[in-house]
Amino acid sequence: MQRSADVPAPSVSDRAGATALVAGVIASLEALEGVLARESDHIRVGRLREGLAENERKSALAAAYFQGLEATKANAIALARFAPEGIATLKAAHARFAHALETNQAVLATARTVSEGLVKTLADEIGRTRTPTVYGRPSQGPSPYGRSGVARSQPLVLSRSL
Repeated sequence: MQRSADVPAPSVSDRAGATALVAGVIASLEALEGVLARESDHIRVGRLREGLAENERKSALAAAYFQGLEATKANAIALARFAPEGIATLKAAHARFAHALETNQAVLATARTVSEGLVKTLADEIGRTRTPTVYGRPSQGPSPYGRSGVARSQPLVLSRSL
């Protein structure tokens, strides 16, 4: 993600500026980590609507975090000189965030897999009930068009209000 040309990266020229920059990046990182944790908790128990309710805030926090990282990269030499302990703190916070992000991605992938499995099972069940049986085995009569089953296939309809 690139910083817009009209917003320059803040310049760090003293210890207070370095400490403030590191604190700002860590604050946005921790807020984003909290949003991801709440999202994971809601989705893990099946409350998808509540889990996805903070998407706008998550996007804003991610943008703030990326801007902070760009400012950190632009001021890497000054940070190393004025706040070396801040860099170590930032690295540790980033490692915790990476773990939280990995957990969030696993939860989202699991929810996606489960929902795909449910839809596939539903489609199979609907298809099975529409297939006539002859002597206990699924059977389809010959199609005059040479494509068996295609003329009988129906679209799958889901109700989002349930």
